[in-house]
Amino acid sequence: MTRTKPNILVTGTPGVGKSNLCQEIIKNIDGFEWIDISDLAKKQHFLDSYDPELESHVLDEDKLLDELEPRMGEGGKILDYHSSEMFPERWIDHVYVLRAKTEILFDRLTARGYNSKKVDQNIQCEIFQVLLDEANESYNPSIVTELQSNDDDDAAKNINVVMEFLKNWTPKNSS
Repeated sequence: MTRTKPNILVTGTPGVGKSNLCQEIIKNIDGFEWIDISDLAKKQHFLDSYDPELESHVLDEDKLLDELEPRMGEGGKILDYHSSEMFPERWIDHVYVLRAKTEILFDRLTARGYNSKKVDQNIQCEIFQVLLDEANESYNPSIVTELQSNDDDDAAKNINVVMEFLKNWTPKNSS
């Protein structure tokens, strides 16, 4: 079955603006579903354990992927998660990797109340572009787009970039 709508993945270090971008996209285009992977994992109990040092849960990827498989086949999904490598390439038509300057990211993560170890780990991840590299290694680099997400101007540009892709995608472009 050929999808009639694309699936996209919005990824990046925590604090770069993934959820804000997804919320704006959903407000501006009909027929798409935003799936916040972290929220879905919590609601459906797709969590294996808890890491007290990083103050975060460990995801049960198998349960999550089993839940998503039939939904992704429908198309029209916008996945929001801080990692990309676990999602099968056949599901994804485009990947957007949001990036932010480390001083801006530091302020955002600190404002969220992240402990210093978690802030440091995420800043290091951003410095070394871990999530951009992960996306380029997991998917054909031609479907990976890096977007800066430092301020409101960047956010507006990013919305336009993603909206343009969604409006212009055709099933023949899907893999």
